[in-house]
Amino acid sequence: MDNKHSKSVPADVVAQILDLVKQASDLLLPYVTPLTPDQRKKLPKMGDKTFSFVEKSHEFAVQNPNLRPPFLDMAAFDADFADTHHLLVLNNATLQLHELTDDTAMVAGSESYQTSLVFYNSVKMAVRQDIPGAKAVYEELRKRFANVRRKSTGEEAENDD
Repeated sequence: MDNKHSKSVPADVVAQILDLVKQASDLLLPYVTPLTPDQRKKLPKMGDKTFSFVEKSHEFAVQNPNLRPPFLDMAAFDADFADTHHLLVLNNATLQLHELTDDTAMVAGSESYQTSLVFYNSVKMAVRQDIPGAKAVYEELRKRFANVRRKSTGEEAENDD
C-alpha cells in the first residue's frame, strides 16, 4: 500500500488553527448575513460575468449621478460592492485552505481505512486459527459491516460509515 500521508498534523497546530478560525469568525460575525437554504436558492447569483457587469454599473453610477434613479441608495450600493470584492477575496483564501485540508483528510482517511481493512482481514484469519482474543475483536469490528451486502466472494463490501 502506497502511503502518501505520513506526517501527522500535531494537535497543538490543529488547536492553533482552530483558534485562528474562531478569531476570524468572531471578527466577521457583526458583518455577516446568514441565509437559510431556501433564501440561498431564491437570490439572484453573481458569477464572473455578472461581477464585471456589477463593477461597470457601479463605476458608471458613481461617474453619472444624473442617471441614478432617486430611489437608488448609492451608499448601500457602495457598501455592497465593496463587500462583494472583499468577501470574494476571503472566500478564495478559505477555499484554498479548505481544499488543502479536504485533500489531506481524504488521503489520510483513505489510508487509515485501507489499513483498518488489512487489520480486519488479519483478525478474521486469526479467528480461523483460533488465536486467543481474536474472536472478540472480530465480533466488535464486524458490527461495522452489519448492513452491508456480501460480495460474491464472501468478503465484506465497502461501507460508508
